[in-house]
Amino acid sequence: MTTSSIPDTQNTPAQAATIPADLDASKLIITPAKELKPVPPASELRFGQCMTDHILVVSYDPVNGWCAPEIKPYGPLAFDPASSCFQYATSAFEGMKAYMGPDGEPRLFRPEKNAARFARSAGRLGLPQFNHGEFLKLLKTLAMVEKRWVPMERGYSLYLRPMIVGTRASMGLSLSDSALLWVMCAPTGPYPSAPVRPLSLLAGDGVRAWPGGTGEHKISVNYGPALGPHQIALDRGYDQALWLLGDKITEAGVMNFFVALKRDDGGVGLFTPPLDGTILPGVTRDSVLALAAAHPSRTTLPDLSPSLQLHPSERVLTMPELETWVAEGRVQEVFAVGTAVIVVPIGRIGYGGKDIMLPVYEGERGLGPVGKALHQRITDIQDGLFKWEGWSVSCA
Repeated sequence: MTTSSIPDTQNTPAQAATIPADLDASKLIITPAKELKPVPPASELRFGQCMTDHILVVSYDPVNGWCAPEIKPYGPLAFDPASSCFQYATSAFEGMKAYMGPDGEPRLFRPEKNAARFARSAGRLGLPQFNHGEFLKLLKTLAMVEKRWVPMERGYSLYLRPMIVGTRASMGLSLSDSALLWVMCAPTGPYPSAPVRPLSLLAGDGVRAWPGGTGEHKISVNYGPALGPHQIALDRGYDQALWLLGDKITEAGVMNFFVALKRDDGGVGLFTPPLDGTILPGVTRDSVLALAAAHPSRTTLPDLSPSLQLHPSERVLTMPELETWVAEGRVQEVFAVGTAVIVVPIGRIGYGGKDIMLPVYEGERGLGPVGKALHQRITDIQDGLFKWEGWSVSCA
């Protein structure tokens, strides 16, 4: 047989490998809701309780990849009861906000950080990856579609909750080759909704995450098991749990933990536990560290003296160490940070059968000077009132 007589099958359509499609925002389909809901007054908003008119949905299957995204009227989603998300917790999510800028257009705060973390979380569960840039385009479009839901009042925002879950319909334990990604929105006010006061935390009742585990990912399985210890804290008169690993401090509820410590040279040390795999790399956490490092050389934070040196660092923090600092009068303030609260003070920690009382401050939010300055600067950036490092991204 000569070479010319051998059939050439390498490029025939039937045998060509099918490459699953990546996420593509240009394929977006928008199906407007026929009837729009009334937008409640800002004073009546409660976190995550009022959904907007539309939802962004896009599915993935192993043959075709990501299908055409759709923004459609908000409503229930259909799942096969055998979907892996129900059986094996293949579910990841994000939390981010859209703010109304001074130009009357919605803005997102460092959304590329959320997109990257969302993809990492999905990857930890073996769920399909997606193009971050295309995902951000879809987020911006959704925020524009729901523009009337973005509150104008300062301190209010439109909360965006992206989710991705495995939808492979099988009882067998294996990677989910099918997935559903969606983004829902809810207008929200300051969190918590009650008048802000320093939080009280109960330390040491359970472990949130273990080295080598999933603590650094925003996946659902990290949050459900935290509800039991949270209820114990409430029953004992505390607001939330302070998560420890041995005597090491990790997280405060679902927030990152910070201590501001007086230094002998007149400066302030700003400490937070290192990202050792047990701690979620919060976007607000990263922003606090960056802004503190920039003061006063690159910017002066609100109401802080330009002569005050802040020294942010990531270091192990232990409860015995915190007790010693409090007894020595070196602790200036303790606070937690996160998307919902931005910066919230901590005034009391229950540990070893007694309460550690922390410095508290008068004022609207009860924050100390460093926490207050960081809170104000971050909210100014989020609202588009202060330009910094391209952190505030217009959706228009």
